[in-house]
Amino acid sequence: MANKGGWQEFGRPESLQRGIPQQAETTRAQQRVRVQRTKAGKGGKLVTAITGLEIAEAEAKALLKALKATAGTGGTLKDGVIELQGDQLAIALTTLEKEGFRPKQAGG
Repeated sequence: MANKGGWQEFGRPESLQRGIPQQAETTRAQQRVRVQRTKAGKGGKLVTAITGLEIAEAEAKALLKALKATAGTGGTLKDGVIELQGDQLAIALTTLEKEGFRPKQAGG
């Protein structure tokens, strides 16, 4: 398409960037990390789910490896949610605190 000329207020992508302040990355202590036990969609098996992590995928994989080693169980990383097999609530809470997060137990 040819531009017919004339004035455009938001004609360039740079003009849209000026007024938006860049967001600072949240620290580990400021993140809302939730740890909960669930059976939903797991065929009746109990799973400990950790949500709310705002870290890079490589860091999440390293954290998953540390959690699995501490708990002595299997686990996975799906869509930013860490899932540990079994009831590993207490172990997950203490390990996350050692890593610098401030986790809270969610659910019952």
